[in-house]
Amino acid sequence: MEINRLAPDFGLPDLNGRTQRLRFFRGKLVIINFWSAECPHSERADRSTMSCIVQWGQDVVYLPIASNRNESAETVENAVNIRHLPIVLKDAEQRVADLYQAITTPHVFLIDREGILRYQGAVDNVTFRHKNAARFYLEEAVEALLEDRQPEITETPAYGCTIVREV
Repeated sequence: MEINRLAPDFGLPDLNGRTQRLRFFRGKLVIINFWSAECPHSERADRSTMSCIVQWGQDVVYLPIASNRNESAETVENAVNIRHLPIVLKDAEQRVADLYQAITTPHVFLIDREGILRYQGAVDNVTFRHKNAARFYLEEAVEALLEDRQPEITETPAYGCTIVREV
């Protein structure tokens, strides 16, 4: 995935079976997050992102994508309810994860109002050696785009749990 290029469109079902397409959200900033019901890093990312979504309002859409083969529908739905996520898309065959070359949960992609990829990578600077977030890359990138600026940092290595592709 190349920064400053049009993000590939895709269609995936939400938990209610309705197909959601990336292009449906043109005109808004879109955060695509390859997501897991069981990964603690994904849960941490949901907490920080959802608290920001409240302040960003209708200008930003959060699209978590469940791509782990080992997570049952019940496990996903329970996590969605506990985390109060408005939507989660199902990518059972990892088609979109492969298209976006996502490796971990979380792995975020920030797309601007015109559908251009402006940031990809980690939500924050947490790593194996750095346990507490001191920098929030995704939040910084969204804030820049909301202020009609380009993000200072456009790519970071994603950090989290590996997407489970086979059971």
